[in-house]
Amino acid sequence: MFIIDKPYASDFLINSIKKNNFQVIATSEAKNLISDKSLNWISEKDAVNYLKTHKNTPIYSNSENAIYWINNNLNFTSLPDSILFFKNKIKFRDLVKDIFPNYFFEGIYLEELDNFSIEKLKFPLIIKPAIGFFSVGVHKIENSNEWFQAIKQIKLEIKEIEGLYPNEVIDTKQFIIEEYIEGEEYAIDCYFNKYGEAIVLNILHHIFSSGKDVSDRVYSTSKEIIEKNIKPVEKFLNTIGSKLDLKNFPIHIEVRIDTEGKIIPIEVNPLRFGGWCTTGDLSWYAYGINSYEYFINGIKPNWDDLLKSKKGKKYSIIVLDNNSGIHENDIVSFNYEKLLKDFEKPLILRKVNYKEYPVFGFLFIENNADNEEELTRILKSNLREYIKIK
Repeated sequence: MFIIDKPYASDFLINSIKKNNFQVIATSEAKNLISDKSLNWISEKDAVNYLKTHKNTPIYSNSENAIYWINNNLNFTSLPDSILFFKNKIKFRDLVKDIFPNYFFEGIYLEELDNFSIEKLKFPLIIKPAIGFFSVGVHKIENSNEWFQAIKQIKLEIKEIEGLYPNEVIDTKQFIIEEYIEGEEYAIDCYFNKYGEAIVLNILHHIFSSGKDVSDRVYSTSKEIIEKNIKPVEKFLNTIGSKLDLKNFPIHIEVRIDTEGKIIPIEVNPLRFGGWCTTGDLSWYAYGINSYEYFINGIKPNWDDLLKSKKGKKYSIIVLDNNSGIHENDIVSFNYEKLLKDFEKPLILRKVNYKEYPVFGFLFIENNADNEEELTRILKSNLREYIKIK
């Protein structure tokens, strides 16, 4: 069963739902996003009644905006509690602190940031909203001198995103301060099947332009990335899943893996894969995996077969966030055609109304794994070369 909500539902997701005749709950938000009346719509009342008698039904949502509906309609299930443990980063750290006993973190309210005593802190560290999304309000702070500058910037960012997302998605009243984790960062789409076994559907390397970069610009997956990480990642995920006895539950989890192979979680996004239908859709373009079908039908990828023809190929998501410093009201247009010409093999471009959300779109690409130049270029770009201003 699917709960569809803003900000975005891809054609691939909608077509997957239609092809498989999956049930979609007929909320007003879903109806506004999807005009196709031929889908297998189920009323909100009927969906709730069905789930009361079919409590193991797999449920997927494309957006954390749907958490509000779940909290108000499905409190007879374990979903609201499981979602909260993952969505609230402080609760999640409390949940796994026995696995990572030496990991430092502390919760703090927004109004306490200005007067917070930083003498006890060990730098570098990360500060971010306890309930967050899309790297909003996330800052790496190298030393005490950067603390107050970061707090000032956080307050500006809060004003910029005000009203864009519900509190269930981004709530800036409380923040988490935690130690900076050394290592390479990865994003993982997976689900826990009806037996509680973790099933990995994709692993993406999240690359950064510098040590200070915390943006979401580039995520890449490849045969080499999957094969190197799949076994330890599965073992790690099963440890996390056992904490809440998760079954028929999809997640998008971000982790860091240090030079010794130790995996430390950064955050877990519940009941979905990558936001804005990104990583879940990319699995199809990269490996022929329909993540939504695999989850609902409990299918486990045969990675040996899926990766046979993928040697030397890399598949990436380019998040075209507006890091130009130019206010959206001063932008006349974004040159998507020029953007596409700058890549070896664009797969699909999804444009976003940058007047409504601080992102121009999402680009899926394929390139040779040894061709890092185009990824490095877009990673470091402020996108001004594609922007026409007033």
